[in-house]
Amino acid sequence: AERIVFVTCCVWAIFLLALFGDSLASAPEFDPYKVLGVSRHASQAEIKKVYKRLVREWHPDKNKSPGAEDMFIKITKSYEILSNEERRSNYDRFGQMDENQNFARAPQGFRHFHDSFYFDESFFHFPRTSRDFTDSKHHLHYNQYITEVLPASFKRPYLIKITSEWCFTCIHIEPVWKDTVLELEPLGVGIGVVDIGYERQLANHLGAHRTPSILGLINGKVTFFHYAVVREHLRQFVESLLPQKLVEKVTDNSYLEFLNSWHEENKPRVLMFDVASNIPLLYKLTAFAFKDYVQFGYVDMGLTQTSKVVQRFNINTYAPTMLLFKENTDKPADVIQARGMKKQIIDEFVSNNRFLLVPRLVNQKLFDELCPVKQFHRRRKYCVLLVTGEGEQFVSVNEAFFDFASSNTKEVVRFAYVYQRQQQPLCDTLLKKEDTTPPQVVLLERRSATGRVLYRTVTDGWNGSDDDKHRLHEQLEILQRDPSYLTHDAMLPELNNEFASMFLIQWINAAYDYLSQFYFDLLYSNWREMMPVLSLIFSALFILFGTVIIQAFSESGEDKPTKQKATDPPKTAESSPGQESTSSRPPKKNFVEVTELTDITYMSNLVRLKPGHINVVLILTDASKQVLLRKFAKEVYSFSGSQTLHYSFLNVDKHSQWMDSLMESAPDARPSDCLDEEEDFTSNKSDYTGHVLALNGHKKYFCIFRPVFTGEEAECSRWSEEDAATAGPSKASRSRSSSRQKATTLEIHHKLDRLGLWMERLMEGTLPRHYVPAWPGLDTITPQK
Repeated sequence: AERIVFVTCCVWAIFLLALFGDSLASAPEFDPYKVLGVSRHASQAEIKKVYKRLVREWHPDKNKSPGAEDMFIKITKSYEILSNEERRSNYDRFGQMDENQNFARAPQGFRHFHDSFYFDESFFHFPRTSRDFTDSKHHLHYNQYITEVLPASFKRPYLIKITSEWCFTCIHIEPVWKDTVLELEPLGVGIGVVDIGYERQLANHLGAHRTPSILGLINGKVTFFHYAVVREHLRQFVESLLPQKLVEKVTDNSYLEFLNSWHEENKPRVLMFDVASNIPLLYKLTAFAFKDYVQFGYVDMGLTQTSKVVQRFNINTYAPTMLLFKENTDKPADVIQARGMKKQIIDEFVSNNRFLLVPRLVNQKLFDELCPVKQFHRRRKYCVLLVTGEGEQFVSVNEAFFDFASSNTKEVVRFAYVYQRQQQPLCDTLLKKEDTTPPQVVLLERRSATGRVLYRTVTDGWNGSDDDKHRLHEQLEILQRDPSYLTHDAMLPELNNEFASMFLIQWINAAYDYLSQFYFDLLYSNWREMMPVLSLIFSALFILFGTVIIQAFSESGEDKPTKQKATDPPKTAESSPGQESTSSRPPKKNFVEVTELTDITYMSNLVRLKPGHINVVLILTDASKQVLLRKFAKEVYSFSGSQTLHYSFLNVDKHSQWMDSLMESAPDARPSDCLDEEEDFTSNKSDYTGHVLALNGHKKYFCIFRPVFTGEEAECSRWSEEDAATAGPSKASRSRSSSRQKATTLEIHHKLDRLGLWMERLMEGTLPRHYVPAWPGLDTITPQK
């Protein structure tokens, strides 16, 4: 009974504590705002400024007071809370001090329940939702990712895990993740953990929208891991992120070529000897970190094809060995050998030898590292620069400069050379004051990052003789004693990047990366990221397809009816007298409707024509009716879609006086050089067959097309309306041929050959217009009895 009462009391105590946890919970250890001495509305700049000042003041190395270390820890933790906007907001709202707790999600009564009591979780088998220490150490914030991780991804790959609180799948993969971190982090792989609940902005930036997710980051590019979370798969994933040809496999047949190519690539060479068929990941990561400085080769000592190179350099086959070569390929410049190669040892070994003894300046980055800007008097760096050429006549000069540099290996002096043809602006700036030509040796010291230098050219040039070497040695001794020995001042231009790829190659590589990323996103159904791209592609295809379909349907009737019009003359024949004008017809018919101009249709088709409408009238005879109508329909068919154009024909055999009356009303419509004498004009009948008139009944003007003649016809008969517009009244030569000669030499089917061009000018409005006071009366078109 006593035990039952005791258990019941304990249960009630736990329940009451959970219910009133807020009032019973202890207050936070300290107030970050009070520790830093800032207000709750302080900006990030103010917090950072105060933090720097307090860190210098309370650092245990400088402040020996008893409470300095504790105060330093409080200052650091306070800054960690207030510098992160989400953690600062959680503290302001809930008093949260530990980033592993998420009070916004928990009920208020259970907020500090876990901190107030201890339970043996192994007994209850409850999973821990708080982040492990390893995850806390690698936790990433958005600003940290942008400023630190992203630039560092160009030197080493990163493996990032996206997780969240109460993610049971994340807990399931946690052991595999820990083992992978313990294996890959010592090799040089960057590790990151993003809690999607705290760093939603960073997760969206990375494109991660579900947990758990694992992704790789290299060269600023994010790649998602889509396989089973197994330690070996994660290792292979990191290895696949690296470029393919970082380390070249070297054998007995290729090692000499590998070592002798230092001159073309302007890089030292590293030969790594080990007994492994596959290149170790450690070597690949090192090669990626120093890919801009050193070229790496790998020799598998277990192969028979590498026995000569192993014997050549006397390599111990029981321990991994690294040889570093510079200009001298017969003897390595540095060697390391150890059974357990550590990344720190390899990085220090390569970093200390990442430059050739006398490197060539091929870009601005290399120049900045070889010749850094002066910072302090004791850290002066002088550059001895040889301006030379690439021809055979410069080989002995360059080798003499290399020999001099190898015998003068002082830390304050750096030797380099440059080809004048490759770096013409730099050479012109350094040699213009002395007015000298290569080869020349220039002593210089950089004074600012913008390009300002102090320099001096070595007197009497450089021929590689012993006197030149002695003179250069003396001037270097003077320079180290007296920095004012450099008398010239100049602003150097930025160096050309000699190894930069062409723009087309860069564009192809960028397109390939984009397409490959698109393929993987499509393959693994990352639809949230793919939807904008897919929407853009389908929109463009829909617009293109719709345009093609509309254009095909709109132009389908333009080509097919042409042959039909030429073989079907009855459809272009005259219509019945009671037929309406063509303006009532819809555009784009498969035939051209031509109405005869008679006393019945005269008023509607000309005199009372709607404003803006034009009637195109063909002049013909009974003999030429069929031929000219067929040709006329073919020429004007492409313009039949216009609702403002109407087509008619006038038979001059029935109405011979109408054309004469029209031409008399507009004397400017008759060509001037076709008038010899007034008597000749009136005594001969004009032949108007094949003429075409564009009549504007409302504004009372017309445009005239004169047919094309062939043979020995009169010169004025060959004139089109375009020629008449450019001819003047002072034409020297005048035609004296009669109209009878025109009729005999005329070919009927060629008269309307240029009608299509004339119609285009009519639509453009560039044809000459001939105005009449009034249209000829009805009597002029009455058939002659």
